[in-house]
Amino acid sequence: MQTHEIRRRFLDHFLRAGHTEVPSASLILADPNLLFVNAGMVQFKPYFLGQEAPPYARATSVQKCVRTGDIEEVGVTTRHNTFFQMAGNFAFGDYFKEGAITLAWELISKPQDEGGYGFDPERIWVTVYQDDPDAAEIWRRVAGIPEERIQFRDGKDNYWDMGVPGPGGPCSEIYYDRGPEHGRDGGPVADEDRYLEIWNLVFMQDIRGELSPKQGHSPVGSLPKKNIDTGMGVERIALLLQGVDNVYETDLLRPIIDKAEELTGRSYGVQHEDDVRFRVIADHARTAAMLIADGVNPGNDGRGYVLRRLLRRIVRSARLLGAEKPVMSEFMNVVSDLMAPAYPELSTDLRRIETVAVGEETAFLKTLNTGSTLFDNTAATVKAKGGKTIAGSDAFTLHDTYGFPIDLTLEMAAEAGLSVDEDGFRALMAEQRQRAKEDAQARKHAHADLTIYKELVDRGATEFTGFDELTSEATVLALIADGVRVPTVTAGRDVEVILDRSPLYAESGGQIADRGSITAAGLKLRVNDVQKIAKKLWVHKTTVEQGQITEGDVVLAQADPAWRRGATQGHSGTHMVHAALRQVLGPNAVQAGSLNKPGYLRFDFNWQGQLSEQQRADIEAVSNDAVGADFPVNTFVTDLPKAKQMGALALFGENYGNEVRVVEIGGPFSTELCGGTHVQHSSQIGPITVLGESSVGSGVRRVEAFVGLDSYQYLAKERALLAGVASSLKVPSDEVPARVEQLVERLKAAEKELERTKMAAVLSSASAYVEQAERIGRLLLVAVAAPEGIPAGDLRTLATDIRGRFGSEPAVVVLLGNAEGKVPFVVTVNKPAQELGVKAGDLVGSFGSSIAGRGGGKPEMAQGAGSDPSGIPAGLAAVRLRVAELAG
Repeated sequence: MQTHEIRRRFLDHFLRAGHTEVPSASLILADPNLLFVNAGMVQFKPYFLGQEAPPYARATSVQKCVRTGDIEEVGVTTRHNTFFQMAGNFAFGDYFKEGAITLAWELISKPQDEGGYGFDPERIWVTVYQDDPDAAEIWRRVAGIPEERIQFRDGKDNYWDMGVPGPGGPCSEIYYDRGPEHGRDGGPVADEDRYLEIWNLVFMQDIRGELSPKQGHSPVGSLPKKNIDTGMGVERIALLLQGVDNVYETDLLRPIIDKAEELTGRSYGVQHEDDVRFRVIADHARTAAMLIADGVNPGNDGRGYVLRRLLRRIVRSARLLGAEKPVMSEFMNVVSDLMAPAYPELSTDLRRIETVAVGEETAFLKTLNTGSTLFDNTAATVKAKGGKTIAGSDAFTLHDTYGFPIDLTLEMAAEAGLSVDEDGFRALMAEQRQRAKEDAQARKHAHADLTIYKELVDRGATEFTGFDELTSEATVLALIADGVRVPTVTAGRDVEVILDRSPLYAESGGQIADRGSITAAGLKLRVNDVQKIAKKLWVHKTTVEQGQITEGDVVLAQADPAWRRGATQGHSGTHMVHAALRQVLGPNAVQAGSLNKPGYLRFDFNWQGQLSEQQRADIEAVSNDAVGADFPVNTFVTDLPKAKQMGALALFGENYGNEVRVVEIGGPFSTELCGGTHVQHSSQIGPITVLGESSVGSGVRRVEAFVGLDSYQYLAKERALLAGVASSLKVPSDEVPARVEQLVERLKAAEKELERTKMAAVLSSASAYVEQAERIGRLLLVAVAAPEGIPAGDLRTLATDIRGRFGSEPAVVVLLGNAEGKVPFVVTVNKPAQELGVKAGDLVGSFGSSIAGRGGGKPEMAQGAGSDPSGIPAGLAAVRLRVAELAG
């Protein structure tokens, strides 16, 4: 049975049982606890935590998940995957243990020709929590599982919670016996390779405190409603129903290995080391494609760093398998073909996914070249000092700073006759992981406690009136000061105000919140910010300037008209720039984030490489042409599938509901899903002035612009500046560029002449250095401190000139400079001296520590820099001693 059929049967089974199908959430959600969505229940967390009332009693989904805590283990065994699909069914105060067990048993045991999975009931084992005899009794009664195939386990294995105080409960896990060829008898407690877990049923009934029942502590209470949260591993079901040994042999991973075999010329299943690399490629290629599809771009921290590691491990593995050409495009296309039936965005967005992945591959191939040079320098320094081991700190720097894989460092060290301090390297890696873990804990503890708003959220959403009016009469539903609900607040204090209705826009979708006021007779509050709780409750962050506000008061809430006008210009201007980007650059210029406020916008988009001046000018021109066209702005609400069918653009990582708001400007020119405030006609945006374009991360560019009056004021300043320059140059404004270009050329010519003069002066000293050469055995040595201020390039030219003047005499030239607190150095050895066994790179180690420097190069020339000019005399003395040893 193919994996896509396994998904379909799961969803169909639960739809027939009255569940609502909920689409998979994005892998990136606004959850401070999570880097990526890692479980099927994540998008339902607000319901389990009691922060929101669920819109359905029963739900089912197949959630895409990523777990990256053990990337290094992927491929080493066949048990680890970074991406997986978790099929789940959920009940919120509806059915409980018996319902969950019955539904699961029906699906796994029902014959395949009747829509089930057709597992042999005699090979099913289950585990239950040690204090949950009810679940064991239900398994016996409903499924006929005999006593000997029901095993009780402690909280470590059969209790689930979220890792923080909150909901939890005992769980029951379903296992399939793969047979004696896969391990020993005795059930899951004896061998979880033979007895493979396929489904976990969580009976969410408890409230855990600071200490978890997983460690044997008692819950602190019971939930008011009992819930069900289950997770079935789609890939594990696939390996069983497809009759293969592991997930890498299933229909959604094996074709990637086949492609890797084709690209590398190696075969899977022949050598363990190669098999590890094949599995790394298969796993990481799929995960990388899914992450990029959900808007992640390679970077140096957070999600971007994880994606970068995955992509680079693919490249490295392919190279070790013998691939000589780029491979990423091929792998992304295979993944798209395999996964698009379930995730169509992998097909529709393939070009962008491919561009991001190939861009990282290209950059990493350059990194490999740079890292190889750095390794060579490090190895040369170790050898020059008579060492045999590359320090763990050096290996860590290569790995962490330059992205140079440790396995490559080990391999190259062995080839150079050196070892690596692996213990030191792994200690530094452990420190880094600990810091990351502490950061994750900090994010977890930063998760705001929203329980104070729960009652208000459950009462219903704030009615937003701001699309139609700027002033609304409203009732004060609650006041919250210093995290506590209070009945009344007096002048001079800050207070959060919750109203039943409000015209003030709450920050979302890149648009910052309205400013405004809340007033009544003798009462005035300044609204400083408006935030949403659970996407439905408006929280007005205010300062009481006059009077006293009390829960139940009837007030007037007003958005500042000037602020709102500027905000609508900024937000509609963002849509103009987005549409212009796609028109100029193509559909791969996909939104990666935005911010708009009165008079200003910034727009982040996925793109490889800097934009040209012409592209920037075209984007500005297309945006202003749309403004001048006075396009009507239409907004309407429709369902998500219909909006996507219309071509409406959505923001990656945003979890949209079933109903969405569409903003259409000029028909096909711009159609986006958006909940923000907008102008009524595009001409009301006013002029759009693009300020610039820059990089904000790997594969992500940012355009910034002024709109409306701010744009006019900016252009007025620019005009005044140009007039001032024209006046100083005594030319008309339209001749300023040509005049400035003339001046720049004259300045460059003068600088070149100055450099020639300085170089001539430097080279004139070459003869004097030759005359000062010391005779040390069979060698002539020039080891001097060069005149202060000579840059590294000139130092090299001088050293080469001095070397050339010795003719056939064996000679060594060592020049140590002093420029701006740095110590650039050059060591050069002529051919006769090289024939006596003297190498430039070996000499660097003799004086490098004196000047706190390092460097390297070839036998005839080595160069580098230090940071301690005070060590120059000692360094020169060390060189003389080393040359004397070599001269013998």
